[in-house]
Amino acid sequence: MSVGIIGTLDTKGEEIGFARDVIEAQGVDVHLIDVGVMGDPEIEPDTTAAAVAETAGSTLEALRGSGDRGEAMTVMGEGAAAVVQRLYEDGVLDGLLGLGGSGNTSIATSAMRALPVGVPKLMISTMASGDTEPYVGSRDVAMLYSVADIEGLNQLSRTVIANGALAMVGMVANEADVAVEDRPTIGITMFGVTTPCVQTAREWLEERGYETIVFHATGTGGQAMENLIREGIIDGVLDVTTTEWADEHVGGVLAAGPDRLDAAAETGVPQVVSTGALDMVNFGPRDSVPEEFEGRTFHVHNPQVTLMRTTPAENEAIGTIIAEKLNAATGPTALYLPLGGVSMLDVEGEDFFDSEADAALFDALRDTVDEGVELIEMDANVNDEAFALALAEKMDAYMQDADAV
Repeated sequence: MSVGIIGTLDTKGEEIGFARDVIEAQGVDVHLIDVGVMGDPEIEPDTTAAAVAETAGSTLEALRGSGDRGEAMTVMGEGAAAVVQRLYEDGVLDGLLGLGGSGNTSIATSAMRALPVGVPKLMISTMASGDTEPYVGSRDVAMLYSVADIEGLNQLSRTVIANGALAMVGMVANEADVAVEDRPTIGITMFGVTTPCVQTAREWLEERGYETIVFHATGTGGQAMENLIREGIIDGVLDVTTTEWADEHVGGVLAAGPDRLDAAAETGVPQVVSTGALDMVNFGPRDSVPEEFEGRTFHVHNPQVTLMRTTPAENEAIGTIIAEKLNAATGPTALYLPLGGVSMLDVEGEDFFDSEADAALFDALRDTVDEGVELIEMDANVNDEAFALALAEKMDAYMQDADAV
């Protein structure tokens, strides 16, 4: 077994060498990947920085000559991702460890995100106590805060680096006893306010022999599901909770990007889609909501999460976008409309009950969706048992037609 260590050997050779020694002392091989562009490596790499740059279509000389550190980091990140992916496919490394400051954290985590879910990935970083979303993305990247800067070895840095190195050894040297069953896999999207629907549908599907993977519709959750659809891990999609499109359109903090809903459409994976939590846009603490939204209807979900009710105009636009996405589907697709409300908060007596806004959403979907999409309307809330079972039964029917069971 072998661990890849990725770092800037022109500035962090001592620290990376220490991590290498800790790992090798446990009987695990190490493959050093140099991504330093400014000087000669302090210790000998297995994959040189020149090779990384060339993989990205550049050279060290060009990167040094440009004087643009940001561009150099981008190029080395692209090269590192391609190098690491090739090394993994060739069986050269079983896990990837990185350590460094902001520069190498960007490069190393770019490489980590190129590896499949399940491959051990650990980044020891000065950036790990802040906003880690740009580094982790939708992959299972673990980050360990270095506490002190990674600049020289001392009692603190030795301890943190050694802990990280030993954690990586533990991950690659011990095979998890995880049962893997050859069952068709359904991806399901969920929010707190659509949990009853998802729980009912999930349990029904699992009783009929499906494996389910539930994704929290927090932006990265939707991105993760889209990636796994493209990688062939997900065989069918029960997209109960399309709320990420509300954040994408209005400007909330949990957007999944403009490609949300594309993967199933392009790959032909059967999909059953609904409008869960499209009554809300997500922000952080109440005082973080942009001033432009003052006067709107809010619901403080918890001290860290503030929800804002979508308007009829916003719902109309969101409905049109979703319908157009579904119209591009190359596989069986159904759209279910819960006319009794799209979330726990969208019922009479709750903060987000707004029949006008719901009507705008449903009308836009009806008016825009093509005949190739099955449109089913039910006089139920998204969380009603009858609605959840209808979604699950349609998903099962599509999977049976596709001979997936």
